[in-house]
Parts: sequence; C-alpha cells; structure tokens
Amino acid sequence: MSELTERTALVTGAGNGLGRAIALGLARAGAEVVLVGRTRATLEETRALLPDPSLGRVAVCDVAAEAEVAALREELAELEIGILVNNAGIGGPVRPLVEIETAEWDEVFDANVRSIFLMCRAFLPAMTARGRGDVINVASVSGKRPLTRRTPYTASKMAVIGLTRTLAFEVGPLGVSVNSLSPGPCRGPRMERNFTLEAAATGSSYAEAEESFVSRAALRRLVEQDEVAAAALAMLRMPGLCGADIDLSAGMIAPA
Repeated sequence: MSELTERTALVTGAGNGLGRAIALGLARAGAEVVLVGRTRATLEETRALLPDPSLGRVAVCDVAAEAEVAALREELAELEIGILVNNAGIGGPVRPLVEIETAEWDEVFDANVRSIFLMCRAFLPAMTARGRGDVINVASVSGKRPLTRRTPYTASKMAVIGLTRTLAFEVGPLGVSVNSLSPGPCRGPRMERNFTLEAAATGSSYAEAEESFVSRAALRRLVEQDEVAAAALAMLRMPGLCGADIDLSAGMIAPA
C-alpha cells in the first residue's frame, strides 16, 4: 500500500500497545512516522518493526510536560506533520472514587487529556497554515458508558471526546479534520492488568473478571490491536469525517 506516501504521521505512545499497532499500520500504508514516547528503548523496538525503519524517527518526550512538547515541536520543525495521532494515556487506579488520591486523579488527566491539549496546540498551527491535516484522538468506549471503580479514566476519556468535537469546529473551516477513535477493551498487557485488579477488587478469578467484561459486548470478545490500527487508517480514507467519534468496541456500547 502507498496511499499515505509523502505524508508524515506523528504517533504518541508509540512504544507499545495501540500506539505501536497504529504506527505500524500507518507505515505499511506508506507514511513516514515519528514515534513519540517516554522510553527510547521501546520506541526503537517499534522502529525496528517498521517495513522500512529508515522511514521512522524516534523522539523521546513526555507529552504531558509543556516544556518537552515545546522542545519536540522545535526538534521536528523541518517536518510537515500532516497526521497527528494522540494515543498516549494511562489506565489509572481501579478503586472507588472516594478512595482515589488527588495526585492519582491529576496523573490520569495529565496523561489522557492535558497531553492532547499540548500536542494539538503545538502542531495544529502548521496544519491550519497549510490548510490540511488530520488529527485522531484515541478516546475509549469507557468514556461513553459506566465503568465502576474507574472514574478518573472514564471521565478523562469523555473529556477527550468533548475536546475533539469542539476542536473540530475550530479548525475544520481551516482544512483540518479532528476525530476521535473509541476502542473497546483491547487484548494486551493493559487489559491483563485491569482484569487482574478487577478480580482482586471483586474476589473473583481472572477468567471471571474477563468474562464479565466481554459479556457486555455484542460480539462477546475483546478488540484486537490490529483492528484499531485498521480503523485509524479507515478514518483517514474518509475525507468528510470531522468531529466524529468512531466506536470500535465489538458492540460494547450496545444496549444490554
């Protein structure tokens, strides 16, 4: 595939999980990719997996830190970033709201919402000046339905959807499309962690915690990371898509 040839994509949280899968999917479609994250070693692992590692660039940055994002923008000033995928984020605590510390709440919102604000503020001006660009903010199905003992996470992901819809109206008239992608629970280390914590909190087994979660989905299964990457590519193929939230949850938001 070469549909994204001559386009450069920046993917945050690209060292593992969904960020890695999305970066690989964009690279397979022909894009040059800038792999952004906090750990150089995992970013280099992602670059080694690219179809052509020479078309990947590693940039270490804490995207929730204002000074680091400003430095990243300067570091990449010579590149025409035409696709921005804000994927970085954390799961946060798995406890009732009354047991959550203020610092834990702030940490989740910094990673999941502040990072998107900072990255969009840094890289949107060049897109709007060119009159073209695409922003995909990775939200979550959990921002659209209750998820007990996960209040900071669900609130932050709802904030991402609200940020996306408002920002789309700010920059859409200037030629930039902004959308969010809301995966359901994806197979991988994060969900393994969540099922382990949920099992401990409820006194159930790991298998019971997983089954309780996936039973809420119409397809009765987890989403695969490659499916999320394919959805991101599909969104880029839809030029009229703007201000939308794309659900990819195996039917997790379907009525019970």
